[in-house]
Amino acid sequence: MLIAGFPAGAWGTNCYLVAPAAGEECVIIDPGHQAADGVAEAIAKHRLKPVAVVLTHGHLDHVASVVPVCGAHDVPAWIHPDDRYMMSDPEKALGRSIGMPLLGELTIGEPDDVKELTDGAALHLAGLELTVSHAPGHTKGSVTFGLPEAADIPPILFSGDLLFAGSIGRTDLPGGDMAEILDSLARVCLPLDDSTVVLSGHGPQTTIGQERATNPYLRQVAADRQGHGAAEAPRRGM
Repeated sequence: MLIAGFPAGAWGTNCYLVAPAAGEECVIIDPGHQAADGVAEAIAKHRLKPVAVVLTHGHLDHVASVVPVCGAHDVPAWIHPDDRYMMSDPEKALGRSIGMPLLGELTIGEPDDVKELTDGAALHLAGLELTVSHAPGHTKGSVTFGLPEAADIPPILFSGDLLFAGSIGRTDLPGGDMAEILDSLARVCLPLDDSTVVLSGHGPQTTIGQERATNPYLRQVAADRQGHGAAEAPRRGM
């Protein structure tokens, strides 16, 4: 398994290229603001052939390079239908103007080929099987992508902005909802094995076991599931 990841753009959003090995087909996850050059460098370095872009959600910092990346490689983009509008209307997604200087750097709109994600779907792309879990709360159309355990590789969760090391995604933008994100954490993350590696939309990698032990939000939902409650986690996120 090859996973090449790098933080891109003004928000340091993690973009990932995932392939069975160097020299093979790959999937690109969340090519956000100013990610196109990093994607091109990773493709050249590892001799990869992109077959699809998949998106954890529609916020600008995760989709800003979708049009040029998909266009350069003639590949489709996959996104949940609830977030699809954000590719063409990023200001509405943020609930305010993001400013003309920033907009002037971007190619806003949809790529030529857009496919829609559904909860529980298994995407067979580039010799990989990505399991889609709808996980609203940060946005209405947020999803995660899971890769099963294989050989000496633990299971992997590409969590987008659902779960970070020590925190969770913010819920104060349009489509955000604290109750929904806590429910998503309980449904999507709690059942996973502690060995599951979490590759999130921002910040360093972590594991489900580490977050189960230390993340105040995951600890809160775990305690709620066990029925004895816990001190409420601080209501903030990234």
